[in-house]
Amino acid sequence: MAGEIPDLHATVRTGTGKGAARQSRRDHLVPGIVYGGGIDPQPIDIKYNELFKRLKDGRFLSTLFNLKVEGQDDVRVICRGVQRDVVKDLPIHVDLMRLKRTSRINLFIPVEFINEDTAPGIKRGGVLTVVRPEVELVVTAGDIPEKITVDLSGLDIGDIVHISDVTLPAGARPTITDRDFVIANISAPSGLRSAEDEGEEGEDVTEENGED
Repeated sequence: MAGEIPDLHATVRTGTGKGAARQSRRDHLVPGIVYGGGIDPQPIDIKYNELFKRLKDGRFLSTLFNLKVEGQDDVRVICRGVQRDVVKDLPIHVDLMRLKRTSRINLFIPVEFINEDTAPGIKRGGVLTVVRPEVELVVTAGDIPEKITVDLSGLDIGDIVHISDVTLPAGARPTITDRDFVIANISAPSGLRSAEDEGEEGEDVTEENGED
């Protein structure tokens, strides 16, 4: 199961329409709407500073939140749209969708690498290069994995870990299905690479001299 789902705090917005939304913005709030889940839409306000920070952190549209509204039960939501001011590019409205436990959503799941100290390539001085510290997966809202695990034991210098090499949690699949993308690889240390490059250059010179 997933770790702690981040909270998103909101208050019920009294009144609807452009007038109420403008008043929210004057009060340093961002008006929004929560819909879906077989329940009537609920107008809300979110503190501007909190929403701005979330947007700045990135991947707001693909993060599952625990929406907390005073006097109401918490509900899991995902953002389905952020409207921005066309001049200032600042958020002026947000749409949130309620999720059922059976809902399928796209989320970025962190990758954990284990047994790095036992990998032959690492022991030989190789360097683990992480191409994707997170992988976007299609998961069920009620069964979100905390992480996916990559076992590095047995990997040598030059070995590559593709998404097909990873055992994904039950019910999860990558959003990218048309190619076997790279998660990480073990590359040679810079000193070894330089020595190999020099060796190749030396061989070229010897061959050229031999031809003469």
